[in-house]
Amino acid sequence: MAITAEVITLGGGCFWCLEACYQQLKGVQAIESGYAAGHVKSPTYKQVCAGDTGHAEVVQVSFDSNIISLADILHVFFTLHDPTTKDRQGNDVGTQYRSIVLYHSDSQKTTVEQVMEEVNAQKWYSAPMVTQVQPYDPNNYYKAEDYHQNYYRQNPNQGYCSMVVGPKVSKIRSNFLSMLLQQA
Repeated sequence: MAITAEVITLGGGCFWCLEACYQQLKGVQAIESGYAAGHVKSPTYKQVCAGDTGHAEVVQVSFDSNIISLADILHVFFTLHDPTTKDRQGNDVGTQYRSIVLYHSDSQKTTVEQVMEEVNAQKWYSAPMVTQVQPYDPNNYYKAEDYHQNYYRQNPNQGYCSMVVGPKVSKIRSNFLSMLLQQA
């Protein structure tokens, strides 16, 4: 069976959390942390954290759709963060932490809309979702600095990783057992 590579770009709070969780899943080939959907060219982490670039912290998830579907990627996404809180996730506050899906094709947009309708119909959350859904613009995506890539694996004992990222990884391990890599 040929590898069917697909990429989706997701923002749901700190990119360290999303990256660490998606690294646990079968079929995910690569994850890259970056910044997207803002108005400043080539922003730095410090600029994005200041909250005035318009960029969201995002991850680009490359996956083999023969092994894991986009719908499954999105189910994990909507479990990992609260898509009902505008411009915040927990103590992380600002537009850089907003819930956003940047789709790479019309078929992805359709799937995103279907999964969001499903999440709403099943009442996963008591408040309405505020997740932004926009087309991906390759001219408005910037890879984050190298030290952000693979962050949790390199810094598992760092305070934020222990207090915030680790519990999210545990949540994925318990809620999506059948989707985990063997070594996870």
